[in-house]
Parts: sequence; C-alpha cells; structure tokens
Amino acid sequence: MYQKIKGVVLHSLKFNDTSNIVDLYTDQIGRTSFIMKVSHSKKNGVQSVLFQPLALIEVEADIRPNNNLHKIREAKSLFPFNSLPYHPYKSSIAMFLAEFLYRALKEEAPNEALFAYLLYSIRWLDECENRSFANFHLVFLMRLSRFLGLYPNVDDYTSNCYFDMLNACFTPLLPKSGAFLKPDEAARIRLLLRMNYETMHLFAMSRAERNRCLTVINDYYRLHIPDFPILKSLDVLKELFD
Repeated sequence: MYQKIKGVVLHSLKFNDTSNIVDLYTDQIGRTSFIMKVSHSKKNGVQSVLFQPLALIEVEADIRPNNNLHKIREAKSLFPFNSLPYHPYKSSIAMFLAEFLYRALKEEAPNEALFAYLLYSIRWLDECENRSFANFHLVFLMRLSRFLGLYPNVDDYTSNCYFDMLNACFTPLLPKSGAFLKPDEAARIRLLLRMNYETMHLFAMSRAERNRCLTVINDYYRLHIPDFPILKSLDVLKELFD
C-alpha cells in the first residue's frame, strides 16, 4: 500500500548502480529503511541530491508491515534548504548529527514530539544567518536526550557537586561507578542544560572547551546506548569554530 510519509534523512548507501538504501526517521512509522531507484537526470527517477544528511523530505512509498525495505516511488523536498548543504560549518554539523541520529535512533516506533523537534531544529540551523550557531550541536544533543529517556536529573544540583554519568544525576559524593565528571565540568553540563537555540550565543566557549563538551556528551550517550560506535564525523566537527 502506497503512503505519503515525511522524514528526516539519516543515512544513504549505494546498493547497486541504479538503487540506494536510505534510512529515514519518519513521522508515521519512526526509523525505517527504504530502497529507491536513483537517476542523475532531472526527468527520470528520484534524484539522490534529495537525500543529503538531515534533508527534510516527503516520500510516497509502498509500506508493507513485514518488509525491512520499503520501495520509494516518488520523493520531493519538504523544506528546501537555503544554506545547510552549502555552508561549510553547517554542512559539517549536519553530517555529524545525521550520523549520530542514525546510531542513536534504533527504535522503529514513531514519536510525534521527537519528529517535531528534529524538524524545528534542522530548520532553525538552516535559517540562522550568523555565527551564533557554534554551540548548536551541543544544545541539540542535550535536548535530544530528553526524547530518549536520558535527560539528566538536575533536581539535586549544587555548586561543587559531581555529575554521575552512569546514573544521570548530580551528587555531592564521589560516584563509585568511575564514570563521573568533577565539579568544574559538572557545572558546565548544568550550563548546557540551560541553553537554547536563541540564547546559546551568549555562552562563549573556546574551541577546546566546546570540544571537551562534545566529547563528554558523546561518552554519555555511549554509556547508555548499547553498541554505540565511535563516530567517523566526530573528529571533523572538532576542527570547526576557532
């Protein structure tokens, strides 16, 4: 049965000379894999340019409950980008976040609130016109944790406390797990949790500070998501924003 479905592109892989396999996070069926015929012609087939990292698209696909791969018949852009694929910093952030989401969103179940968050965030990054997005990926990942049930408990935060990464909470006592942040870095986690896209430019960081935050967040997810790998695009992102 053919259905029209909206989705965010997480990953695209060449299957053969005429087809690609694409992973989307969709509004109706959650994380799903599709197969599509591609063409370099504007007149025939689906153009692979539509499936760049974090692209927002609408597909018409043959959805069959027992299939692992659903066949795409037609695809079109849901939100044509103005800057995301063309800006070197934004495109690097998009590549990293697409890889991150591809590894983190393993469940197939749809989540309306999560899908709305992804659409809002991706559009915000595309429409941002200045360098105030340097902390975007940090804020995005911290807020993503809420949808995955990993948002830290901040109720017990006090100055000079530790952050227990395994139990996702702040504590005045040295955690026994060994996976923790000392008070100075725990305070930075609390700071990140206060940021949003509109205010994050007010929190100045050096590249070294930003990279340390990214490393900590990545390690935090790896602690809580089974088989979460080392991301290939992580080192590329760490070279941005001098």
